Amino acid sequence: MKSLALAALFCLTVPMSAQQAAPEIKFHPETDFFKLPPDLYFGEVAGVAVNSKGHVFVFSRGNTTGPAYGAAAAQLLEFDSDGKYIREIGHHLYAWSFAHAVKVDRQDNIWVADKGSDMVIKFSPEGQVLMVFGRKQEASDEGTEPLKHSRPPLAPIDG
Repeated sequence: MKSLALAALFCLTVPMSAQQAAPEIKFHPETDFFKLPPDLYFGEVAGVAVNSKGHVFVFSRGNTTGPAYGAAAAQLLEFDSDGKYIREIGHHLYAWSFAHAVKVDRQDNIWVADKGSDMVIKFSPEGQVLMVFGRKQEASDEGTEPLKHSRPPLAPIDG
């Protein structure tokens, strides 16, 4: 506590010119890095991940049809390390409802969490579905009604 008080006193008594300036972080923003096909647009981006080859995966709430928790309110797009569009993974996948997060593991498998369907999907690096966790609410389920508030799966964590 005493050292904190001394640090505060130092800041008050030493002129600004004598204090060390914060280092400048140099960067070059690229506002048009991603090259989308003419008929494809980003929606609200929920997650971004990069694999070992530098490919970028963008989990977007684009291509939405219907209400916010509609059947197509999520899409997973892959870009190469230069931002060139490669493909959409899981086009019209049953689990897509409301994009939440994307991660890539050490084997370059792609993991996505969809908070609208309460599902987690594991894709191979080639884009094939390997595992599915959770279950989407069905129209025939007892007590089915429009979602008042989504019950997302556990928050994604490394490992």
